Amino acid sequence: MPKDGPGLRRFAGWVLAVGLLCARLGSAMPTNVILFIGDGMGYGQIAAAGLYANGASGTLSFEAFPHQAQVITSSADSTITDSAAAATAMATGYKVRNGIISVARPGDGRQLQTVLEQAAAAGKATGLVTTTYISHATPAAFAAHEPSRGNYGQIAQDYLGQTRPNVLFGGSLYLSESDAAAAGYSVVKDAAQLQVLDTDGADFVSGQFAAGNMTYEFDRGPAATEPHLSEMTAVALSLLDNDPQGFFLMVEGGRIDHAAHAHDLERTIGETLEFSRAVRAAVDWIHRSALLDTLILVTADHETGGLSILADGGAGRYPDVAWTSAGHTGANVPIYAWGSNSAWVTGVMDNTWIHHVMTAGPRTVPVSGTLMLVSIGLVSMAWLRARRVL
Repeated sequence: MPKDGPGLRRFAGWVLAVGLLCARLGSAMPTNVILFIGDGMGYGQIAAAGLYANGASGTLSFEAFPHQAQVITSSADSTITDSAAAATAMATGYKVRNGIISVARPGDGRQLQTVLEQAAAAGKATGLVTTTYISHATPAAFAAHEPSRGNYGQIAQDYLGQTRPNVLFGGSLYLSESDAAAAGYSVVKDAAQLQVLDTDGADFVSGQFAAGNMTYEFDRGPAATEPHLSEMTAVALSLLDNDPQGFFLMVEGGRIDHAAHAHDLERTIGETLEFSRAVRAAVDWIHRSALLDTLILVTADHETGGLSILADGGAGRYPDVAWTSAGHTGANVPIYAWGSNSAWVTGVMDNTWIHHVMTAGPRTVPVSGTLMLVSIGLVSMAWLRARRVL
């Protein structure tokens, strides 16, 4: 500790400032949180979509967000994660083994509270939207607790009987219309029904738009009856905004991953572009509604396929690409942030950090350490004043 008067003043001031800063880092959960997850969407998928749509990379809706970073995606037992472990890390702030849905393994197997459950406990509305079936690994990690991602039927029962998200949009596999209706959910089956839904009069809505995964954008013709991800996002926001306490919404572009596993560039790009339109729909909706204290995050659970760009084909033409894997990779993925708490998205961050950005802002020291630092700073300054050093 410094022994001269000016040095002591600086020391006490720094200790107090650090303590107060750490207290600020424990700020409250934003009123509204929207988390977009592009399953398997790495830098290559984003660049390819921008090149095809606009003739230049860096042109998708979320790439204009003011705060951006890289995310480390490793799980508790592997450099290469799966969707269950990655989504659990984002949902709970804990690393788990691949295949685990929001229970502490490794550990005692206890249920790990998710950001969706935290939001519900605070009186907020909650929702899950995906282009896969709704009991798939990524949405499951936010509203279910299972030792295996393959427990699809039990995941659906966790939704209906335990966490009860207000909005469940996606494919209906393992979540039947009769079970949803018996649990008090209004059921909509196609885009036409979704568009005429009374969003002011429905508290719980299950959108069951396909028997399994929803159809790739690339394969939809003019007679398609399934809603687009952007349409599901807009209706979900209209439903959730009825809650004056705010809401939490997770939106997954789940079929980016499926197309990338197959090295299917056309469908990878089609799904990524619709994902970008869904983000744009959310931003436009937030602006129209003039909602304050809202956070939007856009990221991926992992990269799939090891996609890289070899040559730009120009707008409307598919770029030349290379794939290095038929599975997931350990590459860092991007994250883009807009709104409340978004400044905490910077540099290179672990995927568990995303949970803290959504819930309370990252904590660099525990609350007890924060109180100790503030106390030391205040006591030091009081002592210095008593000694007439200050």
